[in-house]
Amino acid sequence: MVILLVKRGDENQFLYETDINNPVDDVINDVVAIFNGRLKVTRICYELEELRDHGTFLPPEMQGLTDDQIKELKLEDPWAKRCAPPGYVENKDEMGRRCGLAPPPNMQEVLKKASEFAKECISKKHVDLRKCLTQKDVARALDELRGATKIVFPAGLPPHDPVRMELDNVEDLSGTQAANEVIDPSRACMWYCGKKFLSGNKLSDHLGKNNKSKVTVKLCSTSEGAPGREPILTEDERKQLMLHAYRKQEEWKKLEQDDDDNYLNSKWADGQNLKRQFHGLNDISWKPIIRK
Repeated sequence: MVILLVKRGDENQFLYETDINNPVDDVINDVVAIFNGRLKVTRICYELEELRDHGTFLPPEMQGLTDDQIKELKLEDPWAKRCAPPGYVENKDEMGRRCGLAPPPNMQEVLKKASEFAKECISKKHVDLRKCLTQKDVARALDELRGATKIVFPAGLPPHDPVRMELDNVEDLSGTQAANEVIDPSRACMWYCGKKFLSGNKLSDHLGKNNKSKVTVKLCSTSEGAPGREPILTEDERKQLMLHAYRKQEEWKKLEQDDDDNYLNSKWADGQNLKRQFHGLNDISWKPIIRK
């Protein structure tokens, strides 16, 4: 099986294991599904922290309004009490996005552990551990988050709550930064060594016949153009090379500034050294004779 190190830009994302004879289209679709699934898990975990601290999402017409404005407009959240978890505690959301009816501490811990487990399932640390990621790993993370929300909110979440919308796959990301991160499967492509994987080909047409190899590919959209090539040297290798060059430069500076001629006192610089050796005059020790 060939292992693909999938990168987005210059950042490692995950390892993906496949067969060299698989079609390029199938591999790209699977890789994009995993990539977008990881983004979904990350978004849910972020919103889950807000859900844990401040309760369910307010209706769109009430978001960002102060208490006085809500009273003046006679607005009311019909979902707050209906979806509030048993034994809820009040914790007002200063951002004005959530109702302020948060789960009790023990239920908050359930959401926290589920979020940590989901992040671990799709963590980029798996690249260093040489563990490949699959759609099953993403699905397991989503199931953990879905199960935790059902435990804490047995009455369910409002239909406009971001967590529920993400879990139901009806999220609206238009106008957000998250929309720029998601890759449209119909426009996705992969590059290897500056060459694009062509639709209709097999991986072997681009990577050769060796089915026991590991290659780095870059995932991008067709509208982005060709990604930058991988650097020849890693960051650590580049730092070591620069350090070596700096040390050599400092040595040359010291040699250029060294005008000392003490070397003339060395044996190898003495023109009479050979003559003294023939006459046996080297290594002669003497001391004055004191007569009494």
